[in-house]
Amino acid sequence: MMLDSSEIEQAARLLEQGKLVAFPTETVYGLGADATNPEAVAAIFAAKGRPSNHPLIVHVAHNADVERWASHIPAQADSLMKAFWPGPLTLILPRSSHVPAAVAGGQNSIGLRCPSHPVARALLAEFQHGQGGIAAPSANRFGHVSPTTAQHVLDEFGDADDSPIAYVLDGGQSEVGIESTIVDLTRLDSVGPVVLRPGQIGVAQLAQCLGHLPMMPTLTDADAPRVSGSLASHYAPITPLVLIDSAELVPLMRGLESVHRSYVVMHYSSLPKDNYHALAIKQLPADANAYAHGLYAGLRLLDTQEADVIIVERPPLSDEWQGINDRLRRAAFESGGIVEQLLKR
Repeated sequence: MMLDSSEIEQAARLLEQGKLVAFPTETVYGLGADATNPEAVAAIFAAKGRPSNHPLIVHVAHNADVERWASHIPAQADSLMKAFWPGPLTLILPRSSHVPAAVAGGQNSIGLRCPSHPVARALLAEFQHGQGGIAAPSANRFGHVSPTTAQHVLDEFGDADDSPIAYVLDGGQSEVGIESTIVDLTRLDSVGPVVLRPGQIGVAQLAQCLGHLPMMPTLTDADAPRVSGSLASHYAPITPLVLIDSAELVPLMRGLESVHRSYVVMHYSSLPKDNYHALAIKQLPADANAYAHGLYAGLRLLDTQEADVIIVERPPLSDEWQGINDRLRRAAFESGGIVEQLLKR
């Protein structure tokens, strides 16, 4: 979906004036601001309720000068950019000293990404003659389910005069549906490339480009840069969410019905034909890419039912599902013990 050039121009001018603009990317919708304007960056943190030490990702055009943002671009970064940009890959690189620390959460590293969505690419080409950077976390309140449509953004922030967002570009539903893969390249001499957040671009694809498997983060990796979406609890609906193995799905549904608890379900495998009393049942495709495309929209829809719990069938554990499992684990993090509480008569 492509917009009229006047809409792109208007959004670019607003960004240049220090305003916030929501725009589509292939992953999720971003809440954008001029990455070199500390006041505009601060407005992102205020609008989202995001901690100021939680870094933002800077989006750049395909032909932008990356050396404006990173003080050093190793060969591995160049290889990954050639292979996956434009696309859903964020690279963590050493931050240039003239780039405001606020956009990096006060760190000496910077997250850079070149999105592939045609609206995002047009906006970046228009903004500051294609050489600017748009700092853009997901366009939602901090910790909530990310938006994959313009309506999700409006649902989150409203479209009234008191909204912190000056303009929302509608580019249709995000194709990928979950946030970008994040690879840390700031510690190549000590630990090598590290995947700090999985996404659609999996470890096997990265390894094919790099020539070896990148490391995955560990709980003891205290030196890892802070990055977007790395908190234990994130991407969470308001309704408690539990992950359930396929074999336990129907027994849990029946158990909740027996104690008159309300529930909604998200699943990918076939449910036995029966009469269920769920407030809503959302089936997503068994293909990982198609599942990711519908994940956040599905969670947002189920969250509107105001059930006691959202039951999610646990996806497969293979590499292509890694990003999805990461998001669901974080969404369920604060719901531990909810099933036991609900089943008490």
